[in-house]
Formats: sequence, structure tokens, C-alpha cells
Amino acid sequence: MLAPMTGLLPAVLDLEASGFGRHSYPIEVGYVLPDGAAYCTLVRPAPDWTHWDPAAERLHGITRETAVRHGRSVDGVARHLNDQLRGLTLYCDGWAHDYAWLHQLFDRADMSPAFRLDNVRTLLSDEEAARWHAIKQEVSAGLHLRRHRASTDARLLQMTLARVRNTTAAGH
Repeated sequence: MLAPMTGLLPAVLDLEASGFGRHSYPIEVGYVLPDGAAYCTLVRPAPDWTHWDPAAERLHGITRETAVRHGRSVDGVARHLNDQLRGLTLYCDGWAHDYAWLHQLFDRADMSPAFRLDNVRTLLSDEEAARWHAIKQEVSAGLHLRRHRASTDARLLQMTLARVRNTTAAGH
């Protein structure tokens, strides 16, 4: 079993995308750092990133037009992430999708991430993993979240990890 967390929580990253599947791409990136500082930005789709899934839009509430109009360039987002996250390991709960979308962003920017992305599951014991989804629902309900957005989701993951670890430390 992993020891209960002490001190700061890990950095957490989340991405929203145009959909799921091989033609989807990132449209929003958000993260929360160990000190609680958060960042979120829309990503302006590259000209040949045209796939759009209405079901994904219903989930995150971001229209393609909003991403095009208000998103930062792929290069600008990749540079910002490297500048702010260099040397860190960030955790996510949708690793297979988030990893692919993050690398699609960096490939398009002709850059490599200066940070590492890992699955939040690697931080959990089997007992903690078994409680993860129930505790995540409790934390989400307590936060009264109205938006399914990248930085909001990253904060939810970080707070869920804290609650999971606190219940482990308390012997629950």
C-alpha cells in the first residue's frame, strides 16, 4: 500500500477534445499545480483539424466556433505548457485519451513536452482505487460544478485524490 500523502498534492492536467477517436484533437487544456494555482486555455484548432462530435460538445459545452475564435494557437499553448510545467509530472484520469491529445498538440507544434504525463491510478493503492469513483462523485457534488471544463476537471481530480488519501490515512 502507498503511504498517505503528506504536504502538497501532485499537479493534475486535463484536456477537452473535439470528440473521441482517431480524428479528434485537443480544444482545451487545463491544469492545477501542487500549490493550487490553476490555468486553462482554449486551443484554436489547426486548419486540418476538422472532426467535430456534437456529443463531445454537449459534454464540455465548447463550440467549435468558440475554440476557433477564442483559442490560443497550438504553438502558443505548447510553449506555455513547457514554460510553466517543465520538469514536472502531471497526472490525469483519462490517460489514454489525454496522452494522445497532448502529443498531437506537441507534434503539431513541432515540439516535445518538457514535462511528463502519468495516470492518476499510479498514485493509488488498490483499496484507494476501489473508492475513487464514489469519492469523486461526492467531491463533485460538494463543489456544485456547473461546467465540465479542463481546469475544473483538473481541480476535481486533485481534490478527489486528497479526499481518497485522507480517508486512507483516517483508516476508512
